[in-house]
Amino acid sequence: MDILQIVLLGIIASILYIVLKDINRSFAFFIILITGIIIFLSIIQQIAIIFELIQDLGRNANVEGLYMETILKIIGIAYIAEIGASLTKEAGLEAVAKNIELAGKIFILLLAVPIITAVVEAILNFLPSV
Repeated sequence: MDILQIVLLGIIASILYIVLKDINRSFAFFIILITGIIIFLSIIQQIAIIFELIQDLGRNANVEGLYMETILKIIGIAYIAEIGASLTKEAGLEAVAKNIELAGKIFILLLAVPIITAVVEAILNFLPSV
């Protein structure tokens, strides 16, 4: 599915949502949920290509596999948290959306600690000993 098809699907789903939200809010939300799943499934192949390119760049730059894997996990967490927060906001659950965003940030920070530690250690190794 190319971008034009995805945009058209999104516009059609949005129009259906606007029309149906006053009639049957649950069904309108279900349309948005299914649309999101269809769009995600249509771009999953492109996501795999991007991950492969990032891994190739890491190998070419002699970056440890652990760091590249961590970076890919961080990217994945960011997107998953964003999708989850958007869906819950659409359902009218603003507080749950904020908690999903907070959880995503905490998990990202947790995964980033080894990378931050390695960067600080590398900087300290470059500084002259006192």
